[in-house]
Amino acid sequence: MSSPWHLYLMAAIYIFAGLMHFIKPKLYLRVMPRYLPNHKALVYLSGVAEILLGIGLCFVALRAFSIYAIILMLAVFLMVHFYMLSGEKASTGIPKWILILRIPLQFGLMYWARVYL
Repeated sequence: MSSPWHLYLMAAIYIFAGLMHFIKPKLYLRVMPRYLPNHKALVYLSGVAEILLGIGLCFVALRAFSIYAIILMLAVFLMVHFYMLSGEKASTGIPKWILILRIPLQFGLMYWARVYL
C-alpha cells in the first residue's frame, strides 16, 4: 500500500524548512531565545533534525520514530514562539496576531504528524 500524498507533502515541508536553516540562518538566529546557549549550533542542529526527520517520514521503517520526534521537536519549538511574544525585539517585527496564531498552528502540525501513526 502506498502512502498518501500529504505525507510526502509533510516530508517536503520539513526538508525545505531544515534546508532554510542553512540558506538563511540569520532568520533563525534572530528568534533564538537569549537564555539558550550556542545559538548558531542550535540553528544548524534543528535544521539537520528537520531534514532527517522529513526524510524519515518517507520510509516505513523510520516513519513512527520520525513522527514522534517531529511532535517532540514541535513541542520544543513552542519555547521560541512564546519567546517571540515576549517583546518588540524578540518579535522581529512580525505582527503580534500572527505570532499568536503560530501557537495553535504548532498543535495543528503535531496533530497532522500524529495522524500517520
